[in-house]
Amino acid sequence: MTYTFTATRRTALRYRPALHPVALAALLAFGGSGSVQAQGAPASASETPGAPTPASLPAVTVSASGLQLGAGDMTTPVTVLEGDELLRRREATLGETLNSEPGITSSHFGAGASRPIIRGMDGPRIKVLTDGAELHDASTLSPDHAVVSEPLLATQIEVLRGPSALVYGNGAVGGVVNVLDGKVPTAVPEKGYEGSAELRANTGAREGAGAFSLTGGAGNLAVHVEGVARDAGDYGVGKGWAGGSKVPGSFNRTDTGSVGLSWVGDRGYLGAAYTRQTAKYGLPGHNHGFDGCHTHGDHLHCGAHDGGEDDGHDHDHGGADPADVPVVDLRSERLDLRGELRNPFAGVSALRLRAGVTDYVHDEVEDGAISTTFKNKAYDTRVELQHEPIAGFKGVIGLQTSQRKFSADGEEAYVQPTITRRTGLFALEEYRVGDWRFEAALRHDRQTAEAQTSGIERRHNGTSASLGAVWKFTPGYQLGASFTRASRAPTAEELYARGLHMATSTYERGNADLRSEISQNIDLGLKKTSGDTTFGVSVFRNRIHDYIYGRTLDALDGLQLLQYSQADATFTGIEGQVRQRLNRHLGLTLFGDTVRARVDGGGNLPRIPATRAGVRLDAHWNAWEGQVEWVQVARQNRVAAFESATPGYGMLNLGVSYNGQFSAGTPWQVYLKANNLTDRLAYAHTSFIKTAAPLMGRNITVGMKVAF
Repeated sequence: MTYTFTATRRTALRYRPALHPVALAALLAFGGSGSVQAQGAPASASETPGAPTPASLPAVTVSASGLQLGAGDMTTPVTVLEGDELLRRREATLGETLNSEPGITSSHFGAGASRPIIRGMDGPRIKVLTDGAELHDASTLSPDHAVVSEPLLATQIEVLRGPSALVYGNGAVGGVVNVLDGKVPTAVPEKGYEGSAELRANTGAREGAGAFSLTGGAGNLAVHVEGVARDAGDYGVGKGWAGGSKVPGSFNRTDTGSVGLSWVGDRGYLGAAYTRQTAKYGLPGHNHGFDGCHTHGDHLHCGAHDGGEDDGHDHDHGGADPADVPVVDLRSERLDLRGELRNPFAGVSALRLRAGVTDYVHDEVEDGAISTTFKNKAYDTRVELQHEPIAGFKGVIGLQTSQRKFSADGEEAYVQPTITRRTGLFALEEYRVGDWRFEAALRHDRQTAEAQTSGIERRHNGTSASLGAVWKFTPGYQLGASFTRASRAPTAEELYARGLHMATSTYERGNADLRSEISQNIDLGLKKTSGDTTFGVSVFRNRIHDYIYGRTLDALDGLQLLQYSQADATFTGIEGQVRQRLNRHLGLTLFGDTVRARVDGGGNLPRIPATRAGVRLDAHWNAWEGQVEWVQVARQNRVAAFESATPGYGMLNLGVSYNGQFSAGTPWQVYLKANNLTDRLAYAHTSFIKTAAPLMGRNITVGMKVAF
């Protein structure tokens, strides 16, 4: 099931993949070639009678907290999807997979692209990681660009906030999504091999998908291979949409494959993996009726100049032909290097490495020809050192560096080629006394963003810090609090964008004089973790000085002029859920979230998620598990200038699964989930193309997974 708790995460480091990672790899040439050890036994956790076992974190692994904390020791909320619940929740994109979790929505953009939104924040404020290393794609640039993470290959997905998110980068003021995978083996299977295979189909888009994962090895060597193939057509929407029964251009075809090799010793491992993903998906709502539109000062102009002189442009704003929707043709190649050495020398309990090189490119194809090409070549390296207790303090320190070389060429090259370099130093420490646990994090970042065409270069420095505490004031109850002051430097897109962006029907203008934004966040949480009634609730207030956002200055026939601007803003919200055990087989859960985001002095920020509430009944009997839920999304009337309100909706969903074994003892599971059973027409307020691409209508997914 889903577990919401707090987790302190490990920190990160990015570095140039020249001699330094090689030198560090040499450091990780482990001594001894004795028996192979796994990464440790799962940590125990308290269980609620009749409920699923809470997520357990391995004792020593780079995917877990750098401080090896248990679920009851966390100061800020973390949502974890794993096991059977992850199996049922997974969708084609990361955003849709997490969309139903309290405090998390998505930037829905058809079927091919969807990024997580946490507490109303999205884009560069949400870092997406692959087992602790930053993903480098083009998804922070625009919501029509896909996140190159495959949910069907994830073993666990974690959403982090607060001090644990801070150490991953100065941009993670909204949070961190960490997708754990097994592409770099960390242990040799005891029987020499292990793996899984899965097939699934969905009626809403006539989707078929298959995935496999296989790890094998002997002695000190382990090899891992995995892959996914997905083919989905245009998806159907709820009843009553004026655009028809399906969203034109909402198809999605994706293939992902990875191969990894590791050397595993008594005290750690060193491994590498190559991952390649290709995808083709449509861009619903793409409007070429705005070709030739430009700005006059702070106003849009799409007609003739000076009272009637034709400017030679086609100003038909009738929109795109549904039969000729542009297609994204994406290719991403990434090489990962991961390693961990336990007890490398006195006073240090672990030394960890993450490094990656990414070559990302996607073409936007129209009428069979490439109109725009986006490229992103990046590397990142992170090293962290976990020290033994010093005067009662235990923690990690680390270094993170990265370089991103981005370019766009063609009709929609609205951001000039840029090179962004980042370096960060960080520390995370904890101290325990009695029933209290205290946590502190500190990070300093330097960023240089250079526009290669204009030669403009901007440098930003920022220091971020956080304090947190958790008090277990009585058995089964705990109170957590944290305060974070975080600095975020503007991205290259916010600094240098200028031009039409057809996918979102915007004309975007950057501002090279943007300053770093400073956020001050207070988070309070109360949890009950045992007994027939369990709950977790968090309230937060995030005041951001010089908040950077795309402010709409003008709108004309559906085209908006977005100017990246700064203003003080405040985000306030609450999220939580409570579960009541009804008997040994049944449980009832209430859940919900709401966030209010305003510019100080008046006015709402755009595309803020609407308030949600829901009720879920879960059942467990022998090998069967099931749940039925109703989710109600309120009407979003709190809109920004030039933004329309979005009607509310309710959805009925259910899921059921059965776990069995073959005669040889091999476990298998079959599952079924049905979403939007009432076939409700629904729109996502967070989407730039909400009216062009409503949410999926009634759809049923069936699947089977075998582990061996």
